[in-house]
Amino acid sequence: MATTPTLKPQSRPAGLVKPQAQPPVASGPSQRSQALQTYYARVQADLLAQGLMRTDGGGPDTRFDTDDLVRNFEAIAFHDEHARGSLSRASGIAGALHRWIGPVRMRADFGPSVPQAKREKDSATISSYAARLARVTGHPIGITRSASANFHVLVASYDDTDYVLNRVRQIAPNISSSALSVFRDLPRPIHCLVLAFPSERDDNAYQLAIALIRSEHPDMMRVACVHEELAQGLGLANDSPQARPSIFNDDDEFAFLTTHDEMLLKMLYDRRLQPGMRFETARPIIQQIAAELTGNNS
Repeated sequence: MATTPTLKPQSRPAGLVKPQAQPPVASGPSQRSQALQTYYARVQADLLAQGLMRTDGGGPDTRFDTDDLVRNFEAIAFHDEHARGSLSRASGIAGALHRWIGPVRMRADFGPSVPQAKREKDSATISSYAARLARVTGHPIGITRSASANFHVLVASYDDTDYVLNRVRQIAPNISSSALSVFRDLPRPIHCLVLAFPSERDDNAYQLAIALIRSEHPDMMRVACVHEELAQGLGLANDSPQARPSIFNDDDEFAFLTTHDEMLLKMLYDRRLQPGMRFETARPIIQQIAAELTGNNS
């Protein structure tokens, strides 16, 4: 890019008072980032005032049975919320089962603007949640700081957009321009996201995932994003208005992973199911697993 040429410096006239050195301007979030922080704080307050973002995991008002679990698993594990590599709605046509085959090695990365205190808090949240996901699924899921990471959790603000784009390109050099634009132009109503990439050898087996958590969120919303996106990145890729009690529901009734959701994850990683299975083929197995989990196995 061409630059405008500067004028040659002129000699300083005599008698002028030397100007006082200006104090450095304190660095801080941009107006856009501050506006997002204010907006999401208001969103969280409004949800809590309505009795939403529950943390109790459900109760007598949210009972579910074997049939509910089967129906919700079909909707959430065999459908996608968005078309691959975009924020467009998916076709709504049931697909095949997707999940990880190899170990999941999660790594938290933070944008330059994220304060140290927030980094420590979010790192602890991600580490604890990864351990919970490993216990629930029985699949090897852990935290790493090495280059062997294959599930990257980016916590960043609007001001860190360039950092995020560079990291995404490093992590997934062959990412499409449409998928990259998701990270560049994330709409305000999208609180967080995850993109999972299939293996070159098996389109139904994940080998890489990148989650983005907005650092402008208040603490509770950031934890809620971690819970939903990391679980979705394991293969529960859709939301359903009928799923309850669940975080896989756009009504925000529940903030954190529920017992119902843990059952969905157990089903997803049950060895009786395999990536690539269609629901019609898997249905008898899913019904059996659901009956076992709900205690209705005859």
